Amino acid sequence: MINKRKVSNIFAAMSLLFGASAAQAADELTVGYFLEWPMPFQYSKVQGTYDEALGMKVNWVAFDTGTAMSAAMASGDVQISLSQGLPPFVVAASAGQDLKIVDIAVSYAENDNCVVADALEIDKTSASELEGKKVGVPIGTAAHYGFLKQMEHFGVDITTMEIVDLAPAEGAAAFDQGNLDMVCGWGGALRRMKENGNVLLTGAEKEELGILVFDVISVPASYAAEESETLAKFLEVTNDANAMWNAGDSKDAMIEVIAKDAGMDVAATGETMATFSFPPISESLSAKWLDGGVQSFMQGVAAVFKDAGSIPTTLDSYDDLVDPTSLETASK
Repeated sequence: MINKRKVSNIFAAMSLLFGASAAQAADELTVGYFLEWPMPFQYSKVQGTYDEALGMKVNWVAFDTGTAMSAAMASGDVQISLSQGLPPFVVAASAGQDLKIVDIAVSYAENDNCVVADALEIDKTSASELEGKKVGVPIGTAAHYGFLKQMEHFGVDITTMEIVDLAPAEGAAAFDQGNLDMVCGWGGALRRMKENGNVLLTGAEKEELGILVFDVISVPASYAAEESETLAKFLEVTNDANAMWNAGDSKDAMIEVIAKDAGMDVAATGETMATFSFPPISESLSAKWLDGGVQSFMQGVAAVFKDAGSIPTTLDSYDDLVDPTSLETASK
């Protein structure tokens, strides 16, 4: 069963933190991101483009999970989370943390999944055999949501499973040692997981079931309101880097820098980024994403988590948690 005490502790910690947004020096900004999660923004990060465009020092802090990003924003230690998974955002918002989604960071259905140990010889035709098995899942993340939806699709009773809350890197290590029957994660950890097992559904198959996997750029609501100009400049630099990558002409130069900053080799970085999609501003502002799609999807994510006992309550509406104002400014 899911470690509900740990989930409750996350909610309790957030309840204490979301009102305690600490001030940071006006000439500095701290941004949270993931290692082994290569993205175009890292080229601009290394080049110092953010510091120059914003006219301030930008500090970068690496995290293992989106839930940790939420806690850091609640404490005031981080002002922007670049590439926070939508489910961790929903978990925090459902707990009462005042956050806003200001952009779409990346879409990656192929780069977030669950892997079943090869020795079990279980695939999508025999998924029911997963009942009673031990699974490593980073609770409250996109991987957790995908796990719940896949088990629901296959009719697997998760109350029969032993579900252990593990960050992807920890889960990959335990899986390699043979201590887990199935494990869920993303990025470099997912690549390592696949060395010892197989996925039940491909990214395309998950999307056909409505299991979208994407990250957002999120900020405390107070930061979005008080520092909208700085935020718009930050989003402009980020989207310029995405556009440079999407154009294709500069990929060879960019990937060397991105790989080093992500703590990966160039080959692995290329393989990972080939599974990523970085929507341009016009697409992010469309009905598919910030103009309705994300709001509806959040409601569905919250319902799944509540039904699974992972969060105690949901909001009546998640519509107000999306604020495209700064992105609209960046687009101009």
